[in-house]
Amino acid sequence: MADIFSKLENLWRKPAVYWPLLLVLAAATPLSFAPYYCFWLMPLLFAAFVRLLELRPEVHVRSAYLFGLAAYTCQFYWIHTALHDISGLPNLYALPLTALLPAYLALYPAAAVWLWGRVRRNRWLSVGLALPVFWTLAEFARERLLTGFGWGALGYSQIADASPLAGFAPIGGIHLVTFATALAGAWLVLIVDSRGRLKTRAAFACALAALLLAGHTARHTAFTQPTGQSSTVALAQGNIPQTLKFREDQVLPTLQRYLSQTAQARADIVILPETAIPVILQDLPESVPEAFAQAARQNGSALAVGVIRYTDDGTGYQNSVIDLTGYSAQNAQNLPAYTKNHLVPFGEYKPLPALTTGLYTLMDMPLADFRQGGGSQAPLTMKNQRVAFNICYEDGFGDELIPAAAQSTLLANASNLAWYGRSNAMYQHLQQSQARALELGRYMVRATNTGATAAIDPQGRITAQLPADTAAVLPAAVEGRSGQTPYMKLGGSWPLISLLALTAAVLLLVGRGKKAV
Repeated sequence: MADIFSKLENLWRKPAVYWPLLLVLAAATPLSFAPYYCFWLMPLLFAAFVRLLELRPEVHVRSAYLFGLAAYTCQFYWIHTALHDISGLPNLYALPLTALLPAYLALYPAAAVWLWGRVRRNRWLSVGLALPVFWTLAEFARERLLTGFGWGALGYSQIADASPLAGFAPIGGIHLVTFATALAGAWLVLIVDSRGRLKTRAAFACALAALLLAGHTARHTAFTQPTGQSSTVALAQGNIPQTLKFREDQVLPTLQRYLSQTAQARADIVILPETAIPVILQDLPESVPEAFAQAARQNGSALAVGVIRYTDDGTGYQNSVIDLTGYSAQNAQNLPAYTKNHLVPFGEYKPLPALTTGLYTLMDMPLADFRQGGGSQAPLTMKNQRVAFNICYEDGFGDELIPAAAQSTLLANASNLAWYGRSNAMYQHLQQSQARALELGRYMVRATNTGATAAIDPQGRITAQLPADTAAVLPAAVEGRSGQTPYMKLGGSWPLISLLALTAAVLLLVGRGKKAV
């Protein structure tokens, strides 16, 4: 067996094999995420990647950058769909801009591996601890810096029904899941590698078994409690193509479709997706919101609608979800609402406007300069639930949802992913909602324009889902929950990240001795 491993590794060291193999591993990473949910694949891919880094340490940083570049390009290919297919940006600009995000994101794994190369102590310490620590810190930085983009983190690959590592989400959030996944992959290297001593290999095998058992136990632990208040929800999916969404001749058909869905819904709470009404609220005739409110009241429903509205001072506009249940002409300006706070760069605001504004003249993007709603917004009281809303991109940031979630009994996401066509973006986004349900210990319901409209239970399991690219209403039953998960009680990811940062500092200080083979 040792001879076989030795021959394979000698083959893998050859550049003609090494670089293509690295690219194949990176290209396979999307299979670990939704809609495929092959959660078991990611630790194996990460283990193979780590072993390749060990085989050619002289190019380890370059290898990590190429791995990240290829992996993120394959995972986020749908950026080109939004820029070219939907917004109409010529490929002369769309292709390099599509490559720009993966090129930037790949700096983070490269930085993690560069730091890892500074630790030159025992191999078990370097591979078994240092690399997972640095990798997790890099993933955290990727989620936070420059408005953040945490999609594709190792931890999200484990948000699947049968994954034991998903159980760490309510304990320490998605970054603890990422750390556990990186540990699992790194420990597989130390278990399988034939050069390792039997005792060391056995110890890491036991450690991996304990990690999986701990995650499995946590996955089957209820950290929040039922309130005793159950509700029915109806989640509207209008299936309005983005290319038609804001066209003047399509406004009336869009309003009619959503009004019909509202009237047909039979539920305690009805939720329409992000910007379901494609006209700024204050520009609508009073008869339009009144018609929606009346349709909901006739069914005894509370109604939340995604709509754009002007700011109070009239100088800008905001992306909001408004509770229209009690609408009247007299209170139209004082309706309960949630307004999006974490905005999408390039999509909802223009970073470095002096450099980027010119691109918008080439694209069909009518609204690209939103104002934030503020970070401390209370849940909306709808029927017998306190609903903490977030809008689209926001449910990629679990820490930011904790304050409202702690006051809520139900989580809700309103999204419009028609920008990305029939790509995997909608399913990757769904998987993030599953992570938030696990972290916050509550049901999460999602109303989207084209998909993926779904209901998710506090264990992160999808209990109901509509097919993508269809116009329909999804009925679902939810149960109010109260209490806080350990992740919420700790205040989010910072305790874990602080501990990992301290560990990284110690590793860098004490790890400068001769590197063990």
